[in-house]
Amino acid sequence: MRNLAKIFFWSLAGVLLPAIAQAETAAGAGDSTWGYALGAGLAIGLAGLGCGIGQGLTAGNTTAGIARNPGAAGSMNTPFILGMVLIESIAIYGLLIGLLLVFKF
Repeated sequence: MRNLAKIFFWSLAGVLLPAIAQAETAAGAGDSTWGYALGAGLAIGLAGLGCGIGQGLTAGNTTAGIARNPGAAGSMNTPFILGMVLIESIAIYGLLIGLLLVFKF
């Protein structure tokens, strides 16, 4: 759990530091856009994190189910593929939100 906290801290620092640097350079121009950059980074990062965990759990549980009952592999294939497609669509929505924030609609 301690390693997960370190990963989260450094990931957040990797998102915040460029956003703060961009805000300081944009402050002279009178247009502060660091909120858009931070929102885009968080949208893509959290969508990718959640979808990666979901896909790992789905693939692992399907593989374990097939290993326990090889005869059921055919009936597990369609829900597995459908689940992966739906999980991946969430990542695409995160990317879309991030792109909308970067280009400010």
